[in-house]
This record gives sequence, C-alpha cells and structure tokens, in this order.
Amino acid sequence: VEILYVSKVCRNYNYVPCRVGFVWEEEKYEDGIKWKFLEHKGPYFPPEYQTLPDDVKFYYNGKPVKLSLPAEEVALFFAQMMDHEYTTKEVFRNNFFRDWRKEMTLEERQLIMDLNKCDFGELHAMHKQKVEARKNLSKEEKLVNKEANQKIVDEYGCCVLDHHRERIGNFKIEPPGLFRGRGDHPKQGMLKKRIQPEDVIINCSKDSRIPEPPAGHRWKEVRHDNTVTWLASWTENVQGSCKYVMLNANSKLKGEKDWEKYEVARKLKTCVDAIRAQYQEDLKSKQMGTRQRAVALYFIDKLALRAGNEKEEGETADTVGCCSLRVEHITLHDTLDGQKCVVEFDFLGKDCIRYYNKVPVIKRVFKNLKLFMENKQEGDDLFDRLNTQMLNKHLSSLMPGLTAKVFRTYNASITLQQQLKELRNMKDNVAEKLLSYNRANRAVAILCNHQRAPPKTFEQSMANLQAKIDSRKEQLDLAKKELKQAKKEAKGSSDNKLLMSKAVQRCEEQLLKMEVQATDREENKQIALSTSKLNYLDPRISVAWCKNMEVQLDKIYNKTLRDKFAWAIDMTEHDFVF
Repeated sequence: VEILYVSKVCRNYNYVPCRVGFVWEEEKYEDGIKWKFLEHKGPYFPPEYQTLPDDVKFYYNGKPVKLSLPAEEVALFFAQMMDHEYTTKEVFRNNFFRDWRKEMTLEERQLIMDLNKCDFGELHAMHKQKVEARKNLSKEEKLVNKEANQKIVDEYGCCVLDHHRERIGNFKIEPPGLFRGRGDHPKQGMLKKRIQPEDVIINCSKDSRIPEPPAGHRWKEVRHDNTVTWLASWTENVQGSCKYVMLNANSKLKGEKDWEKYEVARKLKTCVDAIRAQYQEDLKSKQMGTRQRAVALYFIDKLALRAGNEKEEGETADTVGCCSLRVEHITLHDTLDGQKCVVEFDFLGKDCIRYYNKVPVIKRVFKNLKLFMENKQEGDDLFDRLNTQMLNKHLSSLMPGLTAKVFRTYNASITLQQQLKELRNMKDNVAEKLLSYNRANRAVAILCNHQRAPPKTFEQSMANLQAKIDSRKEQLDLAKKELKQAKKEAKGSSDNKLLMSKAVQRCEEQLLKMEVQATDREENKQIALSTSKLNYLDPRISVAWCKNMEVQLDKIYNKTLRDKFAWAIDMTEHDFVF
C-alpha cells in the first residue's frame, strides 16, 4: 500500500498521518513498556477541615450541641446538600446517619439517636452565605484566587515523561464528602473518607526525585512500574475501587491509546459480517454453552449491551450486564404491540441506570431464550454457562484485540456516521446543522442507554427561552408591518426599505435559531450526549463532518474535548470514513 507521509508536530509529540493510519514518531519501547523516565510532585491534597465559627451551631432536639471535629465535619457535608433532593431519600439518610455515627464520640452517639431531631439549619445558612460571597467577589479578589490556583497547577499539574513536560489530568485528590452515585444507588449518602498520604501509592522512575509527602506523613508505597501510565493511586472506601492520578487527555500516551482503540473498532468492520454469520450459525449448536454465547453476542451487537463484569468485593448494588442477566430481567412476549418475538428488558446497568427496552428479535434467539429459562427461578442466571471472560476470550480468537466493549464502540461510531449521512443537508443554517448532529448523537446515546435526570433548572430555562421566542415573534411582526407600510408609501426611500427588509430577515434568522435551540433542549433533556462523545464515538467522524458541513468544531466539541482529540483534529481530512 502506498503511504503518503506528511510529518507534522502536534503539541508535545510528532506524528505521521497517512492513508492507512496514524504512526507516532516516538521511540517504540518493547511490549508493555510505557515510559523510561517519570518524575512528578505527587497529588495535591485538599486543606484540612476548619472548625465552625462560634456563632454557628448544630442543634439536637432543640438544644445546641458542640460536636467533636470529625462529627462536625460530616454534619457540614449533610448541611451543604440540604437543597438537594438526595437528603430527602430514605436510603441516603440511613446511610449517612450510620456513617456519621461512626465518626462521633461515645457521648455523641448516646445523645444523637434520631436524624429527624437534628437541626442543620445554621450550618446550611453558613454554607449558602459562603457560596454567595464567592459569587460576589470583586475582580481583584477573583484575580488573587486565580493566581493562587495557578501556582498549585504549576507545581502539581505537570510531570516529566521521558523527554516531554506533560500535563496531569486529575492531580487533586477529591475532598471528603457524601457519596451520591447515579440513579438509585444503594450506597448513596455514605461517607467518602478523607484520603491521607498513607493511603497513596506513588509511581515514578527510580532515577527521578521521589515526591515529598506533606509534613508529618509518609506514602503508603513508592513503585517504579513503567508498564502502567498512572502516577499515583489509592483505594476509596465506599465501593473499594482504585482511583488514579493520570496524564491529561491530550498527552502523548493518552492520544496513542485513544487512536489505537478506534482503530481496533474500525478493523471490526472488515470482519463483522463473518462474526455475525458465525453467531447466527451458533444459535443452532448442540452445545448449550455455544448457544448462550451466540445469544449474548446477538444482544451485545444489536443492542450495544455492556458485557457485565464481576462485582468488586463488598459491592451491594444489584447491577448487571449482558452475561450476568437473570431470568427476572427479561420477559418474553410471543406478540406485543403488533410485533412478534418481543423481549422486554428491565434491569439496572452500570451506575444503577435502569435499562428498559422492548425489542423484537429473530425467531431463533427467541426460541433459545425460552429454552434457557426452562425450569429456572427468577433469581437464576439466564446465561448459566457463560461469563464475560469466556465471551471476550472467544471474541479475541475471532479478531486480535476484539472485546465486547469494542463492539459497543464500533456500533456507536458506525451509527453516528450513518445518522449524519441521512440527516445531511447543506442548505440548512448552522443551528439546523447542529440540531441534526445532536439528533445523530442522540441515536447513539439511546442505543448505549446514556440517560440523565432532567436538570433541576430545565423547566425554568425552557420558560425563559420561550419568553425570548415570544418576544422575538412580536419584534418580527412589528418589523413586517413597518416594511409593509414603507412599501405602500411612495415617499419611502429605497435605502430605508432595504434596512427594513434586512431587519425582517435578521429577526427571522434569530427566531429560527431560538426555535431550533428549544427543540434541541427538549429532545435531549433526559439524554446524556457527552458520554458517547467522550468514550465511544471516533472523533474523526465529527471532525470530518464539521469540515464537510462548514461548521466550526467548537460548536460541537468544548475545549476539553478539543484537547483530548487534538490528534484527530490535526490528522482528519474531509474524506474520512469510519
């Protein structure tokens, strides 16, 4: 294959865009080695808690109570959230109260027995005053704060990776607080404890200066592992998951990883027809395990379901993926709403987001599901002879690097490309083009079940927008009347008529833009478009669309995404096809 090499420098790395791919010009290390030199200052820890002012009091059963410092800090976490509906939920309140009592002294536990008798009013009022004070800072005060934050970024926000100074993504350790989770998470309200240096593992090269821990502390461990890209890690207490300090999204290593991910997904299109033919054939297999794998693959391919993984130890959220579905999660309908062989799904997926869908399937899949459910109770596994590891091992035998997640990335990206092609209309104005893009993106979000709760301010913001639309309509009617009157009057100058015509045209354009904006907001109020943009959609599709449709990239990608996908922005031409 003839390759057109065009060397180019992009931020801290060199690359060669070409017809068959994207080749990084850095020295290639042996398999598994990510870097040879890594030096950084370690993570930035949030400030220690400062006790409440003397005039701000917590009350229990109507009487003021001076809490110990740990109990007072956790009480303030609850007070800060009192404007949010979380604090009205029974699960949240129960989890909070249980964890709060663990932070109390024995005397406090003996006194404070009922959350309903607790009065956090003064703490809440103090918090709101501080929020308002921050909003009302003078320009000079904001500048001082900005300079102070910049000093922290300058000290902790960069590292030296091999020959480059690279930005670090999340160098600040998250402060303690109350866990929220997404959806109806069973652990919401639990205390996220303060992370200390003794909890943190540092990763750097042997010949670098090891970061100094805060005074009086020490690191849990110092490692020199150049097969990973994280700089520091710790385990959070609520879900027992590992948290990492990683390089910024626009770093060389992150860019390479992103590009490789989408290239693997692109490669799938060359063999996806053969894979589909294979699992269609496996639906008739005499081996039950093979049939179950085939049905699971059908769901992952057609519905973009996550494969599902083993839960962390101690995880109580009843979340499942395709391979861990139970009999209770599906209902089979021979006919439903005029369609045959319909499967009704109802389960909690990742982050406790409900997946509910009614999908007609091919007859062979429907028959197999009936077979899998025979003589089983509701709590039994639907695919009792399959797990995620077995599925991914099979997929990797069909194509190197293929996993269930690659299928999800492939189907998301190919859906976006197809939708953009169908919705393409060069005659549309920019607002209409953006509406089409968001509709294409929404098709992907629906496929991947990327939901969100409507923003609390949604109704008010829509009402405000509608008021602007009504006002613009009145202006348009007035402008049209004035133009009509000017045309009737012979004395009206041609220049005046031209100005009035332009005023009418401008009002019409502004009105259309606002009406399109209202439609867009309404259609996307419960759909999270950013998740697929960030993780599942090959950015080159969007970059090429912007170039072809003559739309500025910042209309669809914010600065964070433009930084993350700098490699795609610099290498993508008009004719890119996923």
